[in-house]
Amino acid sequence: MSTHRFRSLGTDPVTGKAVYAVTEAGGFLAALADAHALRAAVSLLAVVGAVLDADRASDAELAAFVRSLYDALAECVAMVAAERE
Repeated sequence: MSTHRFRSLGTDPVTGKAVYAVTEAGGFLAALADAHALRAAVSLLAVVGAVLDADRASDAELAAFVRSLYDALAECVAMVAAERE
């Protein structure tokens, strides 16, 4: 299943704009996108973990994380699926 999609490579340090690329499995840009996705997921995991450990967040505050968690999980699952192909 080779679907082409835009993958985030991070932020351009000069312009501050988000950088995206259509990557090919096994390519250099795919490796950069994978590394960025993992860094983002690890950071998100740390933030959500700290919020949950504090045990003082409201349901609305916790709900604010749902989209980000979904996006990070979807990206990680796509990376694993691409490696299995």
